[in-house]
Amino acid sequence: MRAPKDLQALIDDGVIDEVIRPLKSGKEASVYVVRSGTDVRCAKVYKDMAQRSFQARVQYQEGRKVRGSRQARAMGKSTSFGRKEQEIAWKNAEVDALYQLKEAGVRVPQPYGYFNGVLVMELITDAEGFSAPRLGDVELSPEQAREYHRFLIRNIVLMLCSGLVHGDLSEYNVLVAADGPVIIDFPQVVNAAGNNAARAMLQRDVNNITATLARFAPELQNTRYAEEMWALLEQSELRPDSALSGLFIDDDTPADLESVTLAINEAREEAMRRQRGREEAESA
Repeated sequence: MRAPKDLQALIDDGVIDEVIRPLKSGKEASVYVVRSGTDVRCAKVYKDMAQRSFQARVQYQEGRKVRGSRQARAMGKSTSFGRKEQEIAWKNAEVDALYQLKEAGVRVPQPYGYFNGVLVMELITDAEGFSAPRLGDVELSPEQAREYHRFLIRNIVLMLCSGLVHGDLSEYNVLVAADGPVIIDFPQVVNAAGNNAARAMLQRDVNNITATLARFAPELQNTRYAEEMWALLEQSELRPDSALSGLFIDDDTPADLESVTLAINEAREEAMRRQRGREEAESA
C-alpha cells in the first residue's frame, strides 16, 4: 500500500522498510502494520491536536511532569505554545510509560522507538500469527477467565508499584496474544501519587476488567482487588509479589472530628507563631 506521509518519512530515514496495511484507526491515532527488515511490527501514528480535544484530558494530566517551568506555565495558560507542549506531553506519556512498564515486567508491547510523532512497537499476534483479538471479542472457559483475571490483576499491581495507573483499562485495550493478555494504549496513563483521581481510576480499571471476565466466571464479580491494593499502597506495603485475596472490608469507624479539628488548629497556631517570628526577625 501507499505509505501515509508520516510513515513515508520513516521509510526515507530507514526506520521501517514497508507499510503492509492499516490495522486500526481511532480518535487518538491510526495504527499500521509495517515491516522493518525481516520483522513485522506496528506503527502508531498520532493524529494532529486540531482533531482532538484537550478538555477531556485535564484529569489525566494532573501530576505529570513537564520539561521545564516555561512549558508548565504555557500549558497552564493554554497559549498556542502551551497547546503544542500539551500535545508533546500527551504523546510522550505513552512512550515513556511503555518503556517504564516493560522494564517493570508488565506485559505491554515492546517499544522500538519514537520518531516524529510515530511510535514503532511490537505487533501483538495470536497463536496463528494474525493480529491478536481484543479481550472483549473472545469466548473463554471459566478457567481461562479466572487465569486471565489473575494475570491482569498482577499486571495492574506491577503498574501501581511503578507509580502508574492505566486510567482507561477495559476489554477494548487488552489484546489476547498467543501467550495471554497484553495491555495496550497508554496516552492517558495517570501518576498514582500525583493525581487526585488515581484511586477512582484504578477502581474503574479493575472493575472494567472484572466485569468483562465475570461473564465467563461470575464469582469474580464479588472481588474487590482495587480497594485491597490501594489500601496496601497507602500503607507502603504493596509489592509486585504481594499476595492478594480479593477481599476488602470498608472501615466504618466514625471519624474522630474533635481530634482532627484539634490537629488543624494546632498546625494553624504553629504556622502563625513561625510567621510572627519571621516578621520580628526582619524588623529587628
